Amino acid sequence: MTSVHEKLKEMPALGREIAEDGWAYMDGGFVPFADAKVSVATHALQYGTGIFEGIRGYWNAAHEELYVFRLREHFERMERSSRILRITLPGTAAELSRLVVELLRRNGQRTDVYVRPFAYKAARSVKVSLQGLREGFALYAFPLGAYLPTDGATAVTTSWHRTSDAAIPARGKLSGSYINTALAVDEANDRGADEAIFLTADGQVSEGGGSNLFMVRDGALVTPPVTADILEGITRDSVMTLAREELGLAVVERSIDRTELYVADELFFSGTGAQIAPCVRIDGRAVGSGRIGPVAKRLGDVYFAVARGDDPRHPEWRTPVFR
Repeated sequence: MTSVHEKLKEMPALGREIAEDGWAYMDGGFVPFADAKVSVATHALQYGTGIFEGIRGYWNAAHEELYVFRLREHFERMERSSRILRITLPGTAAELSRLVVELLRRNGQRTDVYVRPFAYKAARSVKVSLQGLREGFALYAFPLGAYLPTDGATAVTTSWHRTSDAAIPARGKLSGSYINTALAVDEANDRGADEAIFLTADGQVSEGGGSNLFMVRDGALVTPPVTADILEGITRDSVMTLAREELGLAVVERSIDRTELYVADELFFSGTGAQIAPCVRIDGRAVGSGRIGPVAKRLGDVYFAVARGDDPRHPEWRTPVFR
């Protein structure tokens, strides 16, 4: 039987150009993906004035069904991001969720997919501002496997600090803020690692380059608080729920020192892209035994089973596409 990790490796690799196949949604209608274009003068292209979400859909061959994971919660978070950049979304969370289902049906996608909603300042303007600018909204989807290795990732703490809430707030998925992530991940890759780990301006652990971070220590699952300049992750919330329900673990949100990562029993990343990605090495040091630990393995197995519909629990987290 093919394992979850093997299935993910078979999916299209991250970093390849996205094929403009099928349909996209843009500014009120479905259009051929290849026709979903913006002007080179678009405000969001010049200044990063956009917000987005990343949403996973998991194909279950036995059910002949594509399950979109925590769809409503993603659009609820997008609405919160929209308040930061003064963007008006073209519908409620329920209405936008229905657009995702319709897009996936039109594309007939029967594989694991990644859905990207994007709302942005669409005006052709050089004015550096947020108000009084025409807005746009687009939605597209494409096949995607693993974003980070799920069979043992390596990480380094980056020299780039996480942007503070007083500068560019990390709790919103603001397109321009991902320059911070790009710089950090590029540095990590140059140092031979899969992922970067940010520290806050005062030296506390924040999160991964594109993921939240968990540590297992002294029998508890520990993660930085939402005040540590992190994205308030939907997968993070799922992990904390499953850890309490499945493993009976105490889940603690608190500040984490950098050196605590060196003495942790386990580390793993979580996120829509990252999913559950155990970290086996940080800053040249083995994490615990240097192998995937029992907590990360169990949580990964349960997470994938729930998201893919093989585990019937939490049906409210799964939106079927073809039913």
